[in-house]
Amino acid sequence: MKRIGMLTSGGDCQALNATMRGIAKALYQMYGDEVEIIGFLDGYKGLMYQDYRVLTPLDFSGILTVGGTILGTSRQPFKLMREPDENGMDKVEAMKNTYRRLRLDCLCVLGGNGSQKTANLLSQEGLNVIGLPKTIDNDLWGTDMTFGFQSAVDVATNAFDCVHTTAASHNRCFIVEVMGHRAGWLTLNAGIAGGADIILIPEIPYDINYVVEAVRRRNKRGRGFTIIAVAEGAMSKDDAKLKKKEYKRRVADMLKVYPSISYEIADQIKEATGQECRVTVPGHMQRGGQPNAYDRVLSSRLGTYAALMIDRGEFGKMVSISDRTVTSVPLSEVAGKLKVVPLDNDIITEARMLGISFGDR
Repeated sequence: MKRIGMLTSGGDCQALNATMRGIAKALYQMYGDEVEIIGFLDGYKGLMYQDYRVLTPLDFSGILTVGGTILGTSRQPFKLMREPDENGMDKVEAMKNTYRRLRLDCLCVLGGNGSQKTANLLSQEGLNVIGLPKTIDNDLWGTDMTFGFQSAVDVATNAFDCVHTTAASHNRCFIVEVMGHRAGWLTLNAGIAGGADIILIPEIPYDINYVVEAVRRRNKRGRGFTIIAVAEGAMSKDDAKLKKKEYKRRVADMLKVYPSISYEIADQIKEATGQECRVTVPGHMQRGGQPNAYDRVLSSRLGTYAALMIDRGEFGKMVSISDRTVTSVPLSEVAGKLKVVPLDNDIITEARMLGISFGDR
């Protein structure tokens, strides 16, 4: 009898259920009744505190199109994993004990950067672990694509589509703030798909003067409105020069005045041009709703590959996709690495050719 543990950790996204379904259906095809799948509730918390339930094929029926996660999730910061909980419990030892008490053959971890760090930690502690790449930010190292990303791009793009008509009707400048603190993949893709005129991402610090210049240039050409895509982690060139502690203080001071960086940029544009500049924040809508067709296919492929890895005994790795081929990479190589938008990426060059400004020139 194969006994497989499964958990979803960190922020939710649209294709978690689809990925779990892919793992489970493939395992049932391979092993029939000789496999038992145990789902841990609320991420690593369920593994720590032995909060789980035995799943059946019926649990995986009808969830391909359902967003969120049937197991629930929680954020358990990696930097606190070695610190005891409020009752003095050793979290890592507790997770190892749960794994061994349930006689698991493998633990499948569906999660992003922090989750894969913990997955690697458990692998180094001797557990059989397989990671699956989840994040709407697409910032996991070692994979071309993460499940949840394309669905989030669709949601954010819809926000751009909606503000286009009201921006054009009122000749306003509109900012759509997209999720992404450290990586701009989501903002970049949604901005291009949504016809944004200016895109500000963390990887390319902006000069507000160039942003204002781009707005004025559109106005002179008779286009009375401007659509700006701003990543929540976008920063100015001046801010980019600050040391880490100085930048944190700068952000803290800014948040005393504005809800986010987008509102500060909107005020700066209005002050310089006199044009109304409104801010729209889709927020957690980008994590919600149904997975799109792309993510359903990707999740099914990644899930079935994880089942093949279990069958081969290929542990200590994360399932990934490279050049449209599903493969795997060592968790030790994934952990602690962030995949940001390279400045020489073709998509940046192509966006500039479309006339999109990144506020840097």
